Amino acid sequence: MLTVVIFLPLVVAGGLAVVPGLGDRVVVGVWIAASAADLLLTAVMWLGYGGGIGYEARARWIPSLGAGYHVGVDGLSLPLIAMTALLFLVCAVYSSGRTERVRQYAALFLALQTVCTGLFAALDLLLFFVFFDLSIVGMYFVIVGWGHGDRARSALRFFLYTFLGSLALLLGFIGLYLGGGARTFDMVDLTRDPPFADAQGVSGLVLLAVGVGLAIKTPTVPFHTWLPPAHTDAPAAGSAVLAGVMLKMGAYGLARIAMPMLPGAWQRHAWAVVVVGVVSVLYGALVALAQENVKRLVAYTSINHMGYVVLALGAAGLTAGDVQARRLAVSGAVTQMVSHGLITGALFLITGVLWDRARSYDLGRFGGIAAVAPVLTGLTAVAAFASLGLPGLSGFIAEFQILAGVVGVGLPGSVIAGVLSVCGILITAALLLRMLHRVFLGGPGELTPRVLDVRPRELAAIAPLLALSAAVGVAPRWLLDLVEPAAAAIVSLVSR
Repeated sequence: MLTVVIFLPLVVAGGLAVVPGLGDRVVVGVWIAASAADLLLTAVMWLGYGGGIGYEARARWIPSLGAGYHVGVDGLSLPLIAMTALLFLVCAVYSSGRTERVRQYAALFLALQTVCTGLFAALDLLLFFVFFDLSIVGMYFVIVGWGHGDRARSALRFFLYTFLGSLALLLGFIGLYLGGGARTFDMVDLTRDPPFADAQGVSGLVLLAVGVGLAIKTPTVPFHTWLPPAHTDAPAAGSAVLAGVMLKMGAYGLARIAMPMLPGAWQRHAWAVVVVGVVSVLYGALVALAQENVKRLVAYTSINHMGYVVLALGAAGLTAGDVQARRLAVSGAVTQMVSHGLITGALFLITGVLWDRARSYDLGRFGGIAAVAPVLTGLTAVAAFASLGLPGLSGFIAEFQILAGVVGVGLPGSVIAGVLSVCGILITAALLLRMLHRVFLGGPGELTPRVLDVRPRELAAIAPLLALSAAVGVAPRWLLDLVEPAAAAIVSLVSR
């Protein structure tokens, strides 16, 4: 079933590309149906998942290199695959009113869905790398083909920056292959028997290569500079996928590859990871506070929120600290990845509504939108409160676990890191409330007369993401019961 979930969108994309005479409405209908079917199959997988590595599939691919088609899911990957399926479905619904080259747009998004799902399911390093690289290509064409502003330059910067990261990642993967006794790219085998167990210097270099490649994708400071222009000039659905799904590839790779395969190196450099996480939390929030462009503001909050994930994963390597707290931190990191995907996906679709109406993201040119678009105002308020971590929404569950876990590790440095990260939450609250006040409250702005309330397709795309965020915030057990065993396994592997 997992292979069907991965490749169903690609098969449909191929059909849309070759079947002649399809009208735009038919193309959109097929796109939505394929994404809905993929989400339904993913839900069936979730309900049937029984622990460990589920829905595993293996096939020979490049035997001479020890690389194969090996996929499977567990409590780390299954929530991200489900979030991916949901985000691509709502992006299809949101884009149903598009009139520019609809067939190519739909086919590209469906192919990108296969690539993203395949990466989270991959249990082979070479297969992971193939999906990682193809995601860069797919998003490049989304930005340059359907973006706005200086889209060619933003797309090129995105491609060159992230492709450089993929080259560093490839070097790290080759290092893992050469360091393993079995000469294999299989993740399960490399996790069971970590390479370079007795070679601290080499393992540190391999971790550096893997870490830099994944940090660029996450992104963390100082590898973040490609992100704001890419988001600003991408179409709304492209930004939702880039932030909601593709940024998770880096953090997921750290948890799936770097931590369990290089446990000794991760332990030795855990404090460096913690520092990078704290810097990303504070820098992302402070720079977002200074933005006058609402889409760039949301983009910088992504750096802030992914900083919490990096902080939590770094704390998991502090083996001198409390093991239960480290498990809590990793559980919070995975929950944060899901929560951020839902919330930031909704926020970018909302910024797309503003662009569709007024062709501007300038905070200073809006104001008083609440009077003319109350539903849009309500959706934005819920998304903003979820992003700043208000109790009752998913952001609170994720960040509370992370902060409790980091502080609960019990080391003086971890306590300081947790306290500094709380300041990031305060700054995030300030910047989001400032955005709500300037755009939606007060007197009408220059562009306010152009803003109409959300259309049915926009509401149908945004509301489910916020409803699911509320479901996680109010009753998180259905998610945490899946995530916590995987978090405990990661902490156990990195503590070896």
